[in-house]
Amino acid sequence: DRQTLVAVLQFLRRSNLRESEEILRREARLLGDDLGGSVATVATSSPGVAAVAAVPPGKGEARGDCGVGPSSRREPQEVGSPCAARSPGGSRLSEQLLLLAGAFAVGGAVVVEDQPDVSAVLSAYNQQGDPTLYEEYYSGLKHFIECSLDCHRAELSQLFYPLFVHMYLELVYNQHESEAKSFFERFHGDQECYYQDDLRVLSSLTKKEHMKGNETMLDFRTSKFVLRISRDSYQLLKRHLQEKQNNQIWNIVQEHLYIDIFDGMPRSKQQIDAMVGSLAGEAKREANKAKVFFGLLKEPEFDVPLDDEDEEGENEEGKPKKKKPKKDNVGSKSKKQDPNAPPQNRIPLPELKDSDKLDKVMNMKEAARRVRLGPECLPSICFYTFLNAYQGLTAVDITDDSSMIVGGFADSTVRVWSVTPKKLRSVKTAADLSLIDKESDDVLERIMDEKTASELKILYGHSGPVYGTSFSPDRNYLLSCSEDGTVRLWSLQTFTCLVGYKGHNYPVWDTQFSPYGYYFVSGGHDRVARLWATDHYQPLRIFAGHLADVTCTRFHPNSNYIATGSADRTIRLWDVLNGNCVRIFTGHKGPIHSLAFSPNGRFLATGATDGRVLLWDIGHGLMVGELKGHTDTIYALRFSRDGEILASGSMDNTVRLWDAVKAFEDLETDDFTTATGHINLPENSQDLLLGTYMTKSTPVVHLHFTRRNLLLAAGAYSSQ
Repeated sequence: DRQTLVAVLQFLRRSNLRESEEILRREARLLGDDLGGSVATVATSSPGVAAVAAVPPGKGEARGDCGVGPSSRREPQEVGSPCAARSPGGSRLSEQLLLLAGAFAVGGAVVVEDQPDVSAVLSAYNQQGDPTLYEEYYSGLKHFIECSLDCHRAELSQLFYPLFVHMYLELVYNQHESEAKSFFERFHGDQECYYQDDLRVLSSLTKKEHMKGNETMLDFRTSKFVLRISRDSYQLLKRHLQEKQNNQIWNIVQEHLYIDIFDGMPRSKQQIDAMVGSLAGEAKREANKAKVFFGLLKEPEFDVPLDDEDEEGENEEGKPKKKKPKKDNVGSKSKKQDPNAPPQNRIPLPELKDSDKLDKVMNMKEAARRVRLGPECLPSICFYTFLNAYQGLTAVDITDDSSMIVGGFADSTVRVWSVTPKKLRSVKTAADLSLIDKESDDVLERIMDEKTASELKILYGHSGPVYGTSFSPDRNYLLSCSEDGTVRLWSLQTFTCLVGYKGHNYPVWDTQFSPYGYYFVSGGHDRVARLWATDHYQPLRIFAGHLADVTCTRFHPNSNYIATGSADRTIRLWDVLNGNCVRIFTGHKGPIHSLAFSPNGRFLATGATDGRVLLWDIGHGLMVGELKGHTDTIYALRFSRDGEILASGSMDNTVRLWDAVKAFEDLETDDFTTATGHINLPENSQDLLLGTYMTKSTPVVHLHFTRRNLLLAAGAYSSQ
């Protein structure tokens, strides 16, 4: 409408965005001539305003979920994370600018104080009802739901929490502080236990001014809370609210909730409890409909000439091929193309170097001697305890060939140990290198300086605690990420820092190399994950959509997808090719701290502060299992090399082993389950638990299966 348009034009003029103002005027025909598909770049120089550049959809452009378009959620853009949006064309531009102004005035980084016209247009909560009646409205609805039939009660009870929050915020926003306080005190005890942390934040918001800077609440106001309800239950609710003329609640339902209605039986309390608990409700069913290529890429075939003394090796090289048919399909890499695999060239992957090929041959030899695990044959566990780690151990990683272990510490150091008799050595100085005969066979040995050999190397460079570490697959590089907002790439030839990647403005909680090297992912407090390549100092993709910190990141084995876990209690799967979010998994009741893909790429295991391990079928986008047993946060998850066993490590000082084959067999993934989310989890996960192993007093922060399926675990001894 014209009033909105004028308000936005004024906003653009005040912000010196003349070009955009002109385009919007032309498009709205305020000057008469029409505009076809032009592109505007809105860049602002005022501090703290997120620049939103509209660009044509090209291959090289990163695209997060920018919230452009009527159906998408309006995500508040973080300061300093310019989000590249698709080319909106003429007709979409005004919408984008409205959203831009909307993000600033309502839920974004900048709250525009001196523009009453804009904030009037874009205010989220306007005064609609008598503040003294809010308690009555809420208790009336509560009474109605509690008295309804059992089958509807479970579904409609999902309304309590989002309505409670929005009604409370509406009272606070409209400055009815005493009514808000009494409303909160009367009803906050009725909410589910897993919302306690959110309610603690909410209870501290007692004045309108408090709401301005609070990210959690801004998200709650700007993103719709998703509820999945059967048609019958929805009709029942609608009829009740219309009969009671309860417009206040109906308006909140319309304005702030997204009700995903399905046809069929209402879900039971157990089914709903399994899926709810995230910051913004469940995922919409549409969110998990996109096709995901979860299969593995075909292994490159190459012949490696064998040395004379490697005659027996030739036989061993042949062994895995003979054994292959006997293996089940859990994790064996087949030579045939997997029908669910992405096209080989879907994303550019680095070419194999000679050293990589040699490593693959070694890997095949090790695989021939690998122990087949199962309920009858559990792995041995070797535990690396960090003693006297008064620097505070915050991250651990182990190389794929289990030759090195790295610890990230709270004193901002990164420490690398050799766990084999072979010591760590640096390359010689340039002067010494010039004297070496480049043609000799053992040139790689000669370039190493024996004088530098030691079991431990300490890497200095970060200026804050180191929260994530990751070795490259070829063991030449190491990544570390820190509270200082940077990700650093270290050379394991010289033990020096090669690059500092700056993009996150806040602490970076996790980083991980792609299984093919070259690419890596990082996630942090700014609520986005970024995809990088080692030779680019800018991120290639920005994955925006989480409503709280991105706490852990993992590459899919085929490197085409990235999973991120967040403090908003959801897990998202992102497509590396185009930056789209292709899966949203909800069900955890606390921040996610560990992720693991099964070796065949079909399943994902996730662990959180709620002490539960949840299992997901990636292709169908469904939860297929829940493993209960841990009593504290789960920081480490790993599948064995063939995928038969899932190991989980927790702050409760235990490592637990679970039967992954049994957990994933005869899954019900029919169309009905997929369409409605009627999941039936087995009541008891104890029959999947194969063993529990206690440490004396060491929380488990990392797990790793060697190539022969020995399980390595790591943690720092805590004296409390």
